[in-house]
Amino acid sequence: MTTHAESKPVPPAPVPPAATPDASGVAPNIPGPLSMLGRTVGVLWSNTKARIGLILLGFFVLVAIFAPLIAPYATDDNSFGRSLPGSSAHWFGTTAAGEDVLSQLISGARISVFVGFAAGLLSTVVAVVVGLLWGYLRNWVGDVINFVVNLFLVVPGLPLMIVIAAYLQNGGIAMIILVVVITGWAWGARVLRSQTQSLRSRDFVTAAVFSGEGTFRIVFREILPNMVSLIVASFFGAATAAILAEAGLEFLGLGDSSTVSWGTMLFWAQNSNALLRGQWALLFAPGLCIALLATSMTLINFGVDALSNPRLREGAGR
Repeated sequence: MTTHAESKPVPPAPVPPAATPDASGVAPNIPGPLSMLGRTVGVLWSNTKARIGLILLGFFVLVAIFAPLIAPYATDDNSFGRSLPGSSAHWFGTTAAGEDVLSQLISGARISVFVGFAAGLLSTVVAVVVGLLWGYLRNWVGDVINFVVNLFLVVPGLPLMIVIAAYLQNGGIAMIILVVVITGWAWGARVLRSQTQSLRSRDFVTAAVFSGEGTFRIVFREILPNMVSLIVASFFGAATAAILAEAGLEFLGLGDSSTVSWGTMLFWAQNSNALLRGQWALLFAPGLCIALLATSMTLINFGVDALSNPRLREGAGR
């Protein structure tokens, strides 16, 4: 009598462990803030125009930070000859008051960079608060904001800026920043208002309303995070306008002429008839620096657009 061996059960193939949430309920493979920051910098750096803008902006920021160490002479040292041409001792020559032009050019970067970032940041903050509330609220508060914003949009910016600067003359850099913020927040608020109206009808906003969340929490916790790239673009646009406005007001003599900035360099060069004296560097050098600094922020905006729209990234369609 033959017997058959008992069939033994075959053990199942081992299954690799799946990623499970930790004690906080967050999956471990979710990118953290550092990885998101790295991804943002990577997208900006992958865009050729934004890369050039970041290099230019970084150069001017470093020059502004280390200006006292880089400048060969003190900006108020007028012991040199007046209206000297360029030489090995004074690369760009001297001013009509006997001051080194290169030292003033290096030190002037501090004012332009500071005014650009400070006024751009304050203008963006005002534009974000006004634009989000203007786009979300539908009661009388929204109507009041609509009237105020339209009033600032209708009034020409440059004459308003000149009038305010003339009234607040001799207020220093703080006056320049205040004037730029007052005249430069309305356009950003209008753009953010349009985006807020688009997001207001989304399902996540409707769910937040039915869950009983307040207006400010919905606006600044639900809607605001979805507009980061637009806000960053608004900041760089406002900073560019602030740099040009500061230089323009200083050139018109409406700022503090005792400070050393690229705008005041243009002002004093015009008053001393630098072109007639053949000192083209007095006008060309600060004007070129203003143009390059404003251009750097404009180029960075190309990379910011690529953050919000992947189709604009270089090589996306290849």
